[in-house]
Amino acid sequence: MVSTTLSRLKTRSRSGVILAGLAALLLAGAPARAQNGAGVAASPAPAGTSTQTVATPVVATPAAGFIRTEGTRFVRPDGSTFPVRGMSFGNWLLPEGYMFKFKVHRSPREIEDVISYLAGPEEAARFWKAFREVYIQEPDLAFMQAAGFTTVRIPLHWKFFLDPADPSKVDPKGEGWALIDRVLGWAKAHDIKVILDIHAAPGGQTGVNHDDGVGYPLTFYVPEFQRRTITLWRAIAERYRDETTVMAYDLLNEPISPYHDTDYLNPRLEPLYQRIAAAIRAVDPNHPIILAAAQWSTNFGVFGPPFDDNLAYTYHKFWASPERREVQDYVNFANRWGVPIFLGETGELTDEWNAKYRAMNERFGIGWSFWTFKNLDSRSTVVSITKPEGWDAIAAFGSAPRDEWATMPKPSREAVKATLDAYIENAKFANATVNRGYVASLGLEAP
Repeated sequence: MVSTTLSRLKTRSRSGVILAGLAALLLAGAPARAQNGAGVAASPAPAGTSTQTVATPVVATPAAGFIRTEGTRFVRPDGSTFPVRGMSFGNWLLPEGYMFKFKVHRSPREIEDVISYLAGPEEAARFWKAFREVYIQEPDLAFMQAAGFTTVRIPLHWKFFLDPADPSKVDPKGEGWALIDRVLGWAKAHDIKVILDIHAAPGGQTGVNHDDGVGYPLTFYVPEFQRRTITLWRAIAERYRDETTVMAYDLLNEPISPYHDTDYLNPRLEPLYQRIAAAIRAVDPNHPIILAAAQWSTNFGVFGPPFDDNLAYTYHKFWASPERREVQDYVNFANRWGVPIFLGETGELTDEWNAKYRAMNERFGIGWSFWTFKNLDSRSTVVSITKPEGWDAIAAFGSAPRDEWATMPKPSREAVKATLDAYIENAKFANATVNRGYVASLGLEAP
């Protein structure tokens, strides 16, 4: 997830040993040639070029009952347009520092470190288990249906699905499977379609805090991380191939931030997409596949012609001007290749801006998923969690470098536990506050 707001400022990793510690692995493991989606060897494109090779689209004949792409639209099984009006369930399976009011420790592992330091490892583990159980529940989906939403986008972290002892393998008992199965049941009951999105791929596909990596997009450098990513997507597709509540697979969130070697990395994005898509299509001909552009999902120059006949493409923008020029390149791409464009993330500003930017996208037939459904003490969200007493003391540690913690006044573990328990209670939909103006800005109505 990316925003140009100061509260969501993306920072590069402070680690000074990333390249030194991994140089041998990267040099030894990097393949001389990559495999494209059809299994044909293809040399990486030269630096500074995009992968504009013409590919024969893979024809996947979906079963009846699935949302699919048709020209520039997502369509229902009867051929009518499916309007994508959604929210992302940010923070649920991939916490972000700004949603905890943390200004320094922003990645999931850093946030977990803060909670563990203050509460102790056992209490921290209990908190996170309860957090994932409570943060999204059936009343959240019921509200979305009643308000007029059609879609949810769920960011996923690889660690809940792959074996922690051997991440090259799927963990069939991983916590994430049960959580997704449960939310799919609620979504089905409330006629909401679900987009599954890998937000944190093995190694990290973005190179910033929200991919929970080391601050560099190692997914594209280390072949083993690519194999794990492909393994994960194949497992997801195998499990949900017959699930019509799943709308689509959003392969990689915001790959390749602009902070890194884009000339080297950009030509490697679409070949990896082709390999992931080939693994999905080996087991699942039914679901649309969504491809995110490079550099915060804004740079469509990395794409060649569509390589699958059930593809869509996603762009993300925050704080953009609500004018045609902001989407013209994406509309041109959609019309050139006859594919749908999906606004996968936007928001984090004002209700007035939401209304203008949403309406502008809708004029061009672009569906949307705003960021984010639920947040702590925020007006820029559908549901606001009341900040519990004592939270500022926790946030102080999340906003200070770790080497300063020992000199800071530390709340007692009992006080921290009480605050964490209050957070969990406040996160329940019945105890949170619906921002009715925010919902109205999306052209919907809070019941």
